[in-house]
Amino acid sequence: MPETDTIDRVKSRRVQVASLPPGDSGRGFARLPESLMRDLGVGEGDVIEIGGKRSTAAIAVKPYGEDEGIDIIRLDGLQRANAGVGSGDFVEVNKAESKAATRVVFAPAQPNVRLQGSADALKRTFARRPLVEGDTVATTGHQRVNADMPEAIRQMLNAPAFALQELRLIVAQTQPKGIVHIDSKTVVELLPEYTAKDGERRADVTYDDLGGMRDTIDALREMVELPLRHPELFQRLGVDPPKGVLLHGPPGTGKTLLARAVANESAAQFFHIAGPEIMGSAYGESERRLREIFEQAAAAAPSIIFIDEIDSIAPKRGQVTGEAEKRLVAQLLTLLDGMEPRQNTVVIAATNRPEAIDEALRRPGRFDREIVVGVPDEPGRREILGIHTRGMPLSTDVDVDGLARRTYGFVGADLAALTREAALEAVRRIMPRLNLAEETIPAEVLESLSVESRDFDNALKRVQPSAMREVMVEAPTITWEDVGGLDDAQTRLREGVELPLKHPEAFRRLGIRPAKGFLLYGPPGTGKTLLAKAAARESEANFIATKSSDLLSKWYGESEQQIARLFHRARQVAPTIIFIDELDSLVPARGGGLGEPQVTERVVNTILAEMDGLEELQNVVVIGATNRPTLVDPALLRPGRFDELIYVGTPDTAGRRRILAIHTRNMPLGDDVNLESLAQRTERFTGADLEDLVRRAGLTALRRGLDTGKVGMADFETALGETRASVTADMLEEYERIQETLKSEATRPLGGIGFVLPGMLRPKGGGKDNG
Repeated sequence: MPETDTIDRVKSRRVQVASLPPGDSGRGFARLPESLMRDLGVGEGDVIEIGGKRSTAAIAVKPYGEDEGIDIIRLDGLQRANAGVGSGDFVEVNKAESKAATRVVFAPAQPNVRLQGSADALKRTFARRPLVEGDTVATTGHQRVNADMPEAIRQMLNAPAFALQELRLIVAQTQPKGIVHIDSKTVVELLPEYTAKDGERRADVTYDDLGGMRDTIDALREMVELPLRHPELFQRLGVDPPKGVLLHGPPGTGKTLLARAVANESAAQFFHIAGPEIMGSAYGESERRLREIFEQAAAAAPSIIFIDEIDSIAPKRGQVTGEAEKRLVAQLLTLLDGMEPRQNTVVIAATNRPEAIDEALRRPGRFDREIVVGVPDEPGRREILGIHTRGMPLSTDVDVDGLARRTYGFVGADLAALTREAALEAVRRIMPRLNLAEETIPAEVLESLSVESRDFDNALKRVQPSAMREVMVEAPTITWEDVGGLDDAQTRLREGVELPLKHPEAFRRLGIRPAKGFLLYGPPGTGKTLLAKAAARESEANFIATKSSDLLSKWYGESEQQIARLFHRARQVAPTIIFIDELDSLVPARGGGLGEPQVTERVVNTILAEMDGLEELQNVVVIGATNRPTLVDPALLRPGRFDELIYVGTPDTAGRRRILAIHTRNMPLGDDVNLESLAQRTERFTGADLEDLVRRAGLTALRRGLDTGKVGMADFETALGETRASVTADMLEEYERIQETLKSEATRPLGGIGFVLPGMLRPKGGGKDNG
C-alpha cells in the first residue's frame, strides 16, 4: 500500500502543459487544477517548482472557469521556454519554498540592446516574484487583474512598471542559488548587455506575442511543430511528414512573427531567407547560396527554413524574362523535392501575393498546405491590443474593448503603430518637464507617466489601416443623430445594413441571407451620401467611398482590375461598406450607346460578377447613389445584387424642422427664431438647401458686425430671399413616375436594352434625349 500511494502521488504531480492567453502572460503565475493544488498542499499565491528539461518557478493561481475538471497547467511562453517544454508536453509540479535573495543581477534578453539607469524600478516590479538563475522574465505595466484573485497577488501584479515598453530580462545571477525572491534588503543590479552561453537558447518570440490567430496557430502547429517534435508519429503511420507551408495574407498580419514563434516553441533551428538578399550577380551564385542554406538546415535538424517574400525569388516562370529567376525557381523546386522525408526540416514561406508564385511550388509534396493569415476580427484586435499594452502604464479611462471596436480593418502592425503613437503622445505631454541636458530622467517623472484615452484618440487620427491604403477608406463620424427627415430610408438601411453586420446570428437562425446592395436614388442634395456614412458608422464597418473617375481608366482592362481590386480589399477588411456615388456613370445600361460601349459594358459585367459571382461577399455591402436610376443597367436592379431600391426624397415639414435643428445646434440663435415657421415655409427644400439657408443666415448676421453674438429671425428672412428650393414640382412628379416604373419593371421580363421612362423616349427624328 505505501508503495502504491507513492506512485499515485508522483503521477498526480505530472501534468500536461497548455498556453496562457496573451493577456495574462509575463506575470509569473501558473494556472493549476484545484485538485492538483489540494494534492500538493498549495494555495493561491504559493510558489511551485515546474520541472521540464530544466526547472523554473511560478506562483500558483486557480484555473479559469472553462478549465474546471481538465488536468492541465497553463504557462505563458516565457515559462515554457524557461522549463524547456512546449504546449502539449508534460512537466513535474512540486510545492517549493522561495528564499529572500541577497543579490540579483538582471540583463537584457534581446540582442543588441543596452540598458542604463537605476535598478530601483526593477526591484519594485519583481518584488515577491519567484526567480531562478537563467530564467527569462518580462516587465509588465499597470495591468488590470481579475477581482477574484487574492489581494497579495493583485498588489504584486499592479506594481509600477519599469518602462513604457515591455522588456524581457534574463536573471543572470542570484545569491543564493535556487528559487529566490526580491525583498527590501535585496541588492538589484542591471547589466547593460548580456552574452549568451554556448548552446543557450533565448525565448525571442512565443505564441504569447501573437494575437487574433488562435486557429492559424493550431493549423500551423499540426503541420510544423508536431512533425519536428514527434517525427515517430508519422513513421508509425507510414506517411511522410509535411515538407512546406505557405503563409499568405495582407501585409502586417504577423506572418514572419508566426514563423519565428513556431521555431522557438518547437525548439528548432531557424534559418531566415530574405528574398532579395539571396540574389547574386555572378552566374549560379544565387542557386549556390540557396543550396548552402538547405544544407546547413539539414545538418542542424530539427530546423525551420523561413523564406520571406517568396514571390520575389520564385515568380511565375512564364511571366519573367530573366534566366536567373527561372534557374532559381528550378533550384528551389529541386531542393524541395530532394529533401529527405524524415530529415526533420520544414520550409515555411510567406507572401502577400500568392498569385504571383510559380504554380509548380503550390502542390502537395512541396508546399503541402496554404494557410491564410487574415485581418483580425474584433476579439483578435482586443487580444493584440492587450499584447502591445501589457508593458504600458494605462490610465483608468482607457477602454481597450472600445479601441478594438473602433479599429476595424487594422492588422497587427497597425495596432502596434497605434500603441506606439499613443505612447509618444504621452511623452509629448511631459516634454516641458524634461531637461534633455540631464543624463537620466527623474524617477518621479517616469512614475507619473501614463497613457490616457485622449492619447489613443489622437493616435487614431494619424494611423490608418495598412490593408486599405490603396483605396479611399475612412471611419465616418456621421451618426443617425446627424440625419434628419429621412426616417423611412434610415429604417430600411438600419434593417438591411446595421442588423446583418452587428447581429448575423439572427439571420442565420431564420435561414435568410442579408441584402447585398442598396440603391439610393432621388433628387440631388437629399442626403444619400450622408445616409451611407451613417450606416457605416452605426454598423461599425469600414467605409470605402469611390466614384466612376477613380475606377475608369483609358487602358484596356485596367478598369476591370480596379473594380476587382476594390472588392478584394473590401473582403479582406470586412465588415465593409462600398459606397459608389453617381452609379449611373459607372454602370450605364448595356447596349444603349451611353459612354464608351466596350469599357462600360466590361465594367458592368465585372461588377455583376463581383456582386453575385463564385466568390461570396461576406460582410460586404454595396451602396450606390444616383439621381437617374433609369440609366443604370437593369441587371443590377434585381434581388441578389441591389436588393433594395430606396427613394430618398425631399423631407416633409417635420423632417425639415429636424434638419434645421441639426444645422443650428452649434449656432447661437436669437429668441425670436422660430424653426417651425421656417420649416413650413421651405417647401421642397432638400437637406443641402436647408444647410445653405442656415449658412446664409449666419453670413447675414456677420455683415452687421464681426462681433455679432446671435443670429436672429431677420437674418433668416434675408437668407430666405437669397435662396430657393433646388427641386422643382416637375422634378418631384418625374421621380414619382420613376418609382412607379421601377416597381412595375421589377415584375416584368427585361427586354432590349432595358427600360425607358415615359417622357424620356428618344424622338424618331434623331433629336437629343430630353431626359
